[in-house]
Amino acid sequence: MSGTIAEEMQQRLEKAFEPSRLEIINDSASHAGHSGDDGSGESHFTIVIEADAFAPMNRLSRQRAVIAALGDIVGERVHAVAIKASAPA
Repeated sequence: MSGTIAEEMQQRLEKAFEPSRLEIINDSASHAGHSGDDGSGESHFTIVIEADAFAPMNRLSRQRAVIAALGDIVGERVHAVAIKASAPA
C-alpha cells in the first residue's frame, strides 16, 4: 500500500469503526534516538478515536478493538501507539 503509515491507520480505523472523530498524531519526533525509533519518522503515534461502536465496551476492550483493526501495524511496523478511544457522549 502506498502512502504513510498514518494514512493506512486512518483508512483501517475508518473502515472498522466509522468514527465521528479520528485524530492520528505522529509523536515520533519526540522519541528520536530513544528505544523503538527506527529512523523512519513513523515509529510512535497517538490515536484519538470516538465511535458509536465503542459504547458497549470498556476501556481495555476499546483498545483491543483498535489494535485488532490496525492488524500488522502495531508491533511490527510501529513501535508504540497510545490509544484514547471513546463513545460519543
